Amino acid sequence: MTGQPAEPALWALRERISEALSQDGYVYKYDLSLPTERLYDLVPDLRARLGSQAKHVVGYGHLGDGNLHLNVTSEAFSPSLLDALEPYVYEWTARQRGSVSAEHGLGFRKRGVLSYSKPPEALRLMQQLKALLDPQGILNPYKTLPAQA
Repeated sequence: MTGQPAEPALWALRERISEALSQDGYVYKYDLSLPTERLYDLVPDLRARLGSQAKHVVGYGHLGDGNLHLNVTSEAFSPSLLDALEPYVYEWTARQRGSVSAEHGLGFRKRGVLSYSKPPEALRLMQQLKALLDPQGILNPYKTLPAQA
């Protein structure tokens, strides 16, 4: 034993997961929020669903807040693999009453799928609050919400 606390080594290992996956080929990334009792269930489900289409299906995250970082790797980008993932991942998450977006937000790519986890009324309220707090649209332009419903 080196006398070093285990936490830094464990944290360093966790931080290197994303780096390691990027060396495995193309990575499909999802940042989901799920009930803690279902946090990891999507990983074996996707492994069975995707079979040899995916090299690896890996999930890690934050048990305390139900945040799952789901990563699927393949040799290269594949439209058929993407079709097997989406909207399946979003529909699965919605059935668990989870959210398609967690700690990393919506960004450009996921604003169109927010309706899987938020009803139209909630989306309208979010858009109204965004307009109220950012009337000129200068805070994270185009990154936060779907187009007006």
